[in-house]
Amino acid sequence: MNDNRLGTSVSPYLRLHADNPVDWREWGPEAFAEASERGVPVLVSVGYATCHWCHVMARESFADPEIGSLLRQDFVAVKVDREERPDVDASLMASASAFTQQLGWPLTTFLTPEGHVFFAGTYFPPTPVGQVPAFRQILAAVLDAWTERRHEVDANAAAIATAIRQGAEADATARAAEGAGGADMGLPSVDSIRAVTGQLSQAEDTTYGGFGGAPKFPSTPLLEFLADAARDGDAEADGLLDRSLHAIRASELTDADGGVFRYATKRDWSVPHYERMLYDNAGLLAVAGAEQARGIADFLRDTLRQEDGAFVAAQDSESTIDGRRVEGEWYRRPLSERALLDPPPLDDQVLTGWNGLAIRGLAIAGERHDDPEMIDLARTAADALLRSHVHDGHVVVRSSTPRGPSAAPATIEDVGLLAEGLLELALVTGEAAYAVTARSLVDDGLAGRFDVDRVLAGAGTATGEQPQTAMRSGTVALAEAAAELAALTGDSAYRTAAERLVADRATTGTERPLGHADALGLALGLQRPSREIVVVTSDPHDPLRDAVRAARRPGTVIARVTPTQATEWAAAGFELFEARDALEPAAYVCHDRVCALPARSAADLTAGLAAPAA
Repeated sequence: MNDNRLGTSVSPYLRLHADNPVDWREWGPEAFAEASERGVPVLVSVGYATCHWCHVMARESFADPEIGSLLRQDFVAVKVDREERPDVDASLMASASAFTQQLGWPLTTFLTPEGHVFFAGTYFPPTPVGQVPAFRQILAAVLDAWTERRHEVDANAAAIATAIRQGAEADATARAAEGAGGADMGLPSVDSIRAVTGQLSQAEDTTYGGFGGAPKFPSTPLLEFLADAARDGDAEADGLLDRSLHAIRASELTDADGGVFRYATKRDWSVPHYERMLYDNAGLLAVAGAEQARGIADFLRDTLRQEDGAFVAAQDSESTIDGRRVEGEWYRRPLSERALLDPPPLDDQVLTGWNGLAIRGLAIAGERHDDPEMIDLARTAADALLRSHVHDGHVVVRSSTPRGPSAAPATIEDVGLLAEGLLELALVTGEAAYAVTARSLVDDGLAGRFDVDRVLAGAGTATGEQPQTAMRSGTVALAEAAAELAALTGDSAYRTAAERLVADRATTGTERPLGHADALGLALGLQRPSREIVVVTSDPHDPLRDAVRAARRPGTVIARVTPTQATEWAAAGFELFEARDALEPAAYVCHDRVCALPARSAADLTAGLAAPAA
C-alpha cells in the first residue's frame, strides 16, 4: 500500500513527488524514528522545483513502481527541498563531499537512523552509463553494506559526522577568538584584498569573457566584489567587471525578455541551463548597467512577481509543448511564438532571504539609474514580506506558497539578506520604518536567534551557512547591515560585530575568492575611513541627488531624506539625522559622523566629496 505523505506539503518540489509510488516522508525526527524502529537506512533525496536533472531522475526512477517497492521494503525515503531547507542541504552537502567532488542536485544521500551520512552521490541513471552505476545498483550496494558490513557503515558515518562537527566547532572557536582579540583583528589588509583582482585577471577567459571554462556561471558575488574594487579606484577590476557584464548581456545566457539563466553549459556562454533563479537576477541588478538592469527588472516584474508584490523563487527549464515535457524549447522560440504556448511553470515559493536580495538589487539599481519603477518594485516586495513573513520585527516565516507558510525555520540567509535589503530601501526612499525593522533583524542575527534542526542537532552535523558562489551570503549581508547601522546610529558595537562576522571569510577569500567574494567587498569597506552622506531635499529631482550617485563606494553610507523624514530617523534613534531638518536643500558629508558644513548646491557637494577627510 502506497504511503506517500507529500500531498499536503507546502513545498512545490515535494508536491511534484506526491504521486510517486514511493513512501516519501518529509524531513524530520519522525522519519528517523521510523528507520530506527525498522532497523533500515534512510534515503534522503534533495532537489528543488525547477531542477532539470531532478525531474529526469523522478521520471526515470521515482516514478518506477519497482523502485518504489524496493524503497518501501528496505529504506525510509525522505524528500527535501533545498530551497525550503538550506540548513539540511548544507549539512548533507558537507557530508557528500567525502564521496564526490561533483556536488549538485539531485543530491542522493544514505543516512543511518542517527542521522549520519554513510554514502552519497548526485544523479543516478536507470541503467549504467559509463562509470556511473544505475540507481538500482546503488540501492543494492547500499543495502548489502548495511546488512553485511554494518560495523564499517557505522564507523564511516561516525567519522564523517565527527569531521563536520569538529569543523563547525573550529569555525566557532575562530570567530570567538576574533571577537575577543579586538575589533579589527583578522581583517585582511587593503593590499591583500586588492591583490585578488590580479588573481581574477589570471582566471579570466579572455576569449569569451567571465571566469573559467564550462559550465560558466554569472557568479554575482564575484561581480559585486569587482564593482566594489572598481569604485575603490581599481581600474583593473573595473575592466574585468565591464567585460564580464558585457559577455553575459550579449550571450545566450540572457533571454530575449531580459531574464538571465542560471548558467551556460558551454565556455562561450551558449546552450544555457534554462532555469531562471530569482537570486541570480537579483544579484546582477546590484552591478548591471542601465539597459541590462532594466531588462532584469522587467523579467522580475512580468514573470516572478506575485499580485501582492513579492517574488517567487524561479522559473522552470522545462515546459509542455505538443504534449511532451521538453527542456529549453519554450525559451528557444521567438517571443511572439511563446505567447501562444504555456510557459514553463514557476517555483511558487516566496523565500524571505531571496526577496531581501531582490529588494536590495532593485533599490540599488533604481537609485543608480534614476528608475523610480525599480524602487517601487522593491517597496511593494518589502511591504509584502513585512505583512506575511515578519512579525514585530522578527522573521517568522522562511518560505510560503499559496498553500500557506512552511514550518521550515528562518536561517541567517533570511535575516541577513532581508535586513540588508530593507536598509538599502530605507536609505533610497528615506522611509525610516524600513530601517527600524532592519535594525531589529540585525539584532536578532547578531544574537544568534536561530532554531537548529532537531535531527541535525542530535546528529551533531549542523554546519551553519556554507560558502556561497552563486548568491550573496546571509552572514555577509548581516555584517554589511551591521556596518551601516554603526554609521547611522553611532553605535560602534555594530561595526565591531560586522568585522567579527566577516574577518575569517574575507581572509579565506584572499586565497580562494570564488566562495567568499562578497566578504572581500565588505572587508575593503571596513578598512576604509567611514564616510556618511545625508542629502536633505523634498525634490526627487534635486541636482544634489544626481551629484551623490557617483559617491557610492566601500566604506560610504548614503541617505536621501526630506526634512520630515530626517526628523523621523532621528526620533527612531539614528543619530546621524539629528538636526538635519532645519535646512533644505542641503547635503552633509561626514567622516565617522563628524560633518563638514552643509553643501547647498551640486557643485559644492561635488567639491566636498573630493576633499580628503579632516
